[in-house]
Amino acid sequence: MGNNSAHETDGGRRPQIPVVVLAGFLGSGKTTLLNHLLHRSAGSRIGAIVNDFGAIEIDALAVAGALGDSTVSLGNGCLCCVVDAGELDVYLGKLAAPETGVDVIVIEASGLAEPQELVRMVLASEHPGIVYGGLVEVVDAAEFDDTRARHPEIDRHLALADLVVVNKLDRAADPERVLALVGSLTDRAAVVPATYGRIDPEFLFDCRPSEERIGQLSFDDLHDQGDDNGTDGLGGNGHAGHLHTGYDSLSFVSDVPLDSRRLMRFLDSRPEGLYRIKGHVDLGPNDLRNRYTMHAVGRFLRFYPEPWAPADERRTQMVLIGSGIDTEALGKELKGCESDAPHADEHGMWGVLRYVQGSEDEPDPEPYGG
Repeated sequence: MGNNSAHETDGGRRPQIPVVVLAGFLGSGKTTLLNHLLHRSAGSRIGAIVNDFGAIEIDALAVAGALGDSTVSLGNGCLCCVVDAGELDVYLGKLAAPETGVDVIVIEASGLAEPQELVRMVLASEHPGIVYGGLVEVVDAAEFDDTRARHPEIDRHLALADLVVVNKLDRAADPERVLALVGSLTDRAAVVPATYGRIDPEFLFDCRPSEERIGQLSFDDLHDQGDDNGTDGLGGNGHAGHLHTGYDSLSFVSDVPLDSRRLMRFLDSRPEGLYRIKGHVDLGPNDLRNRYTMHAVGRFLRFYPEPWAPADERRTQMVLIGSGIDTEALGKELKGCESDAPHADEHGMWGVLRYVQGSEDEPDPEPYGG
């Protein structure tokens, strides 16, 4: 399958750009996390939308010195917009335009914003070039108890989140207790510990190789080396730039078609911590004309039927990404979805077709469409 960037074509269809909502109360580390993503974009082009005029702290934006213009080009090729909620759909459209080459859009919410409203705005957008990419809630582990006392609504925010980043864990008096407490307040979300807002970008979007290389090193590689010299606040142990341990992933490939009913049972019961599923599925005699590209993030799910090309190998290819997931058990469950039945199941596709955009039975997208 490979990691297709958002502006590459796949079977003639331009993949939709994921829109990630980044939320959290003031001081949780949202801006630090966004800066981290912008600097470690791994060759991908990020469109950042900041909807808080009062607290613009993105250092790359300050360096650009272009706060008078609502759209600026950052030094690493990323774009940044400063907007209010009323302009959101306009700027989503601008960033999703093919000529921008953007691979992912990250909306940093105001520290006082209701993340559910931003999620609804993304889901309500009729722009064909974007797709919901998940709600990421950032919490300050060291101040979590005090934050809950001041802002009891944080429990509701955590229940809505698809991914929770428990930031500043190194400063928490009892980090295990905080992680367990946060986990108890989520609804099957992946919970990821972090310091200095450092999470692997692969959690949120497909990273493409950097096109800017010096010999065998990319600019991202050089930036990583610069952060591992003992000045990163982690004691210079050489591991700060190696974030691959932050998530678990499973690649599943099958030359046997999947049974659509069994696949939907698997998707309906996907476990805690499974954040993203991407790939395409062969549903055999239930639809001999099309393969089904699948995009799942948190509880959001969508299928896109695409005609098989004559030269295509008819197979299922999937990647599952999460935190603390049992990859061996998930692989066995997917293996159990295989079916070599020679005939179509008359009503077998109903479950899948409910998640095809524009179908009559598509679920109401609020709050998550799945």
